[in-house]
Amino acid sequence: MARMLSDKDASILKKLAPECADTTCSGSGFEYQSILPPVSNHYSLDDDDFEDRLKRLDIFELRYLTEVILDGSESLGCVQPEHAEILARLLSERVSEDVGRKVMALYEAAGECRY
Repeated sequence: MARMLSDKDASILKKLAPECADTTCSGSGFEYQSILPPVSNHYSLDDDDFEDRLKRLDIFELRYLTEVILDGSESLGCVQPEHAEILARLLSERVSEDVGRKVMALYEAAGECRY
């Protein structure tokens, strides 16, 4: 589901990727419509860097991110598979195991990235 990033979304994106100066995707030319795909594909240097970035989020930001993932407004379709596993593991550890499982199931159901 396409969305415009809210101020809260933009704040979380900036916390995850402080080097993000522009919210326009260099690949598509469109504004980012989600938080995690650009962090996964444009800003994270590797799996460890992606995990370190996610660890910057406090529990309230993680719960918000969980809400928008579960309601379908935060896309996981273009997140790298290893990064989806890292996200699900961290959500299991910091939010709940059930949330981690649900997020991983949504990722697997999303299939491959569609541009």
